[in-house]
Amino acid sequence: MMRHALTGLCLGILTAVAQNGDKPGETQRELVPADRIPPAPLLAPAEQIRSFRLPPGFTAELVAAEPLVHSPVAIQFDPQGRIWVVEMSGYMPNVEAKGEGEPTGTIAVLTDTDADGRMDTRTVFADRLVMPRALHLTHGGALVAEPPKLWWMKDTDGDGRADQKLLVATDYATQNDPALGPKSNPEHASNGLLRNLDNWIYSANHTVRFRNAAGSPPSWIREDTVTRGQWGITHDDVGRLVYNSNSDQIRGDLVPAHYLLRNPNLKSPVGVNAQWAKSQQVWPSRVNPGVNRGYQPNTLTAEGKLASFTAACGPLVYRGDQFPEEFRGDVFVCEPSANLIRRNRLTEEDGVITASNAYASDEFLTSTDERFRPVNLQNGPDGALYVVDMARGLIQHRIYLTSYLRKQIESRNLQAPTDLGRIYRIVHSGKLADRRARLSEKPSTRDLVARLSSPNGFWRDTAQRLLVEAPSAEAAEALQQLVLQRETTPALARLHALWTLEGQGKVGLESLLAALDDPDSRVRSAAFRIAEGLPAGPIREAAIERMIQRAPSVRPAEQIALLCALGNVGTPAADAAMRFLLMTGPSTPLRQDAAISGLKGRELAFLTSLLTDALCGPDKQDHAPLVAKLARCVGVSRNPADIAGALDLAARLKETEWPAAAILDGVTGLIPVASKGAPAPKVQQLALASEPAGLAKMRQSSQSGIVERVRRIEALYYWPGKAASADTVAAAQVQALPPAAKASFDRGREIYTTICGACHQPHGNGQEGLAPPLVDSEWVLGSEKRLVRLVLHGLRDAITVKGVRYELNMPALAEALDDTQIADSLTYIRREWGHAATPVSADVVKAIRAEEAKREDSWTQAELEKF
Repeated sequence: MMRHALTGLCLGILTAVAQNGDKPGETQRELVPADRIPPAPLLAPAEQIRSFRLPPGFTAELVAAEPLVHSPVAIQFDPQGRIWVVEMSGYMPNVEAKGEGEPTGTIAVLTDTDADGRMDTRTVFADRLVMPRALHLTHGGALVAEPPKLWWMKDTDGDGRADQKLLVATDYATQNDPALGPKSNPEHASNGLLRNLDNWIYSANHTVRFRNAAGSPPSWIREDTVTRGQWGITHDDVGRLVYNSNSDQIRGDLVPAHYLLRNPNLKSPVGVNAQWAKSQQVWPSRVNPGVNRGYQPNTLTAEGKLASFTAACGPLVYRGDQFPEEFRGDVFVCEPSANLIRRNRLTEEDGVITASNAYASDEFLTSTDERFRPVNLQNGPDGALYVVDMARGLIQHRIYLTSYLRKQIESRNLQAPTDLGRIYRIVHSGKLADRRARLSEKPSTRDLVARLSSPNGFWRDTAQRLLVEAPSAEAAEALQQLVLQRETTPALARLHALWTLEGQGKVGLESLLAALDDPDSRVRSAAFRIAEGLPAGPIREAAIERMIQRAPSVRPAEQIALLCALGNVGTPAADAAMRFLLMTGPSTPLRQDAAISGLKGRELAFLTSLLTDALCGPDKQDHAPLVAKLARCVGVSRNPADIAGALDLAARLKETEWPAAAILDGVTGLIPVASKGAPAPKVQQLALASEPAGLAKMRQSSQSGIVERVRRIEALYYWPGKAASADTVAAAQVQALPPAAKASFDRGREIYTTICGACHQPHGNGQEGLAPPLVDSEWVLGSEKRLVRLVLHGLRDAITVKGVRYELNMPALAEALDDTQIADSLTYIRREWGHAATPVSADVVKAIRAEEAKREDSWTQAELEKF
């Protein structure tokens, strides 16, 4: 199970006695000489601002500080310009985390009563909360996350305090449930509560999204989604979600995730959890010995500065209008362990986004103050960038603390105080920030509709939310007109108006057809999605017909959105349009998966039509990956008739042309790949009713490449007259787990969710560039001796899983989990997802722990392969 050293709220600490984050026998040498480490005095806000270094033209201004705010971890502005603050005062009140489960958390509302840009009044909206971690303003109240519960709270009598409290969910941030006791983990628990353009509320590190249903008080619709990131989540102007993990600064969704979840036969589709930034290098302005594993090689540079992200969190797409225009759409990321904020510029090509540092060997904001801990960011109503500073030296949770870090913290008295907090505003000198930017308590429909045209994304989002929460005929008419006014209305206003109509359930045919013909690709792409998502009826039918008609002339920028939408239509005309888009456009994994994700159970029919289409000629060999991927989906389905059909199709094609080989390559892709030096993975064959005629025919091919592919494919199947392999016979004889092992499996599922799922994901397929897959992994299904060692002591450098190399460092879990818990978690991953490996017993873990008790370092792949 893959973990990284720091996450969520990030950074670190602990003592001379053994700490949870220590590895057995590990030597934790201090690599930065004491005389090079400056002291870390407690600075007043004005002094702390002087420690900041920003690009020319930018300044930092104090918005709020203690005693007005304490331990802030997230904020949200309301339409009146007040700041709602989540105060996680219980987090690590001391190095042992004693008292962390006490109800000391607060939701506070800060007000600037004299419009001088500084908050001066504090009202407690809700208190006596245990580790609150997220907030979302809605329906005159707020969603508040208090693990493991999600509440909706409202002040009904006007005194500023919540007096109505309704339960929305009981499974939010379960990893941080106080009932877990010492295993409660705030670093890997749900947070964020971000309303996106599509009117769904998304979270980081959570597998459910929420949406308002009609009624008052509000009721909620919930729907499964993918888990995203660890701490913080944001979206861009068109609704692409952006998030990160502690050591991977930017990931994001290139297409809406629900599309890529449609087809279980399409494994690990491209487009969700995509790594946008390849470089993780950082450029602090001070030495950083106070990071959790600063004693390990390559964690710090030769100068003693943090080398790469280890606590990335709180990403934000800048959508304001106070900075110069070239900053719009850039992604800012907090790195509290290095006391800095990164600015990333984005480029897009064929729907794929790449992020890069906006400053060569530098950062947007750095501080020499070790207590400056930016953990979240927000766009403000004035268009400025707001920084949430937790303002404490101690931010690594005790679960992962090392003795090295505790010594670092205590040597500079960074363990206290823990009740400070600052909120800063970053502004540019080129434009005056409007400190009076706010709405009245009861804004008119006209005012809200006008705000959809604001250049500041904060106001567009706020107006859309308020209009969706209070639908009216007046608003619907005004929104319809906004969509139609192409010449006088900004494109982003038309986009928000369209999604607002969707949220109100008031999408009309005239406005939808207008959006489908809009000159802006962003509006048209949204219209594709909204049209196919409508209930069956004349509006949807007319819109789908228009989409299909327009397919040949659709611009490249919107073709992926159209491919996603047409997959949910499923008519011959829609499939023909998809084939046209695929074969006339570039051959990219993103385009392929956008289409195939909508073909569940129809892959063979689509493949057959594709290969008989005049567009698919001998000169289209660059589309071989598309054909191979369709064939692989047929194989993954394990439908014997479809598999035989795909092989027969390949046999009917000219063996000297590319499509036949591509089909066979897709099927051979089902064969597990072993890592170097590892035993060959076991293959469980599928029973076919008879030998496919196509397979027999191709066995006689004059093309050696075809014959070799057929030989490999034969290892996947058996039929009357061909005996099943020994591995297949053995797998068929695997019995259900006995009661004790079943209980271990059930306990392991809970441990996996809490400890491992954030990186490896609930589905076990991992994350590209971050965590390798566990499903069908040779490391999971192979020797339990090396698997136990890997979990006990961790892994460094790189590992190859299923033929793919992953660069990572997995910390040890020997102190975090006891023998039984390690056995339970490994039993779970060896028997989940169709696995049939033997369970792991606590006695085995105990024996290996004793055998390796003197080991001082994590393992390398080469070392583990000896077991």
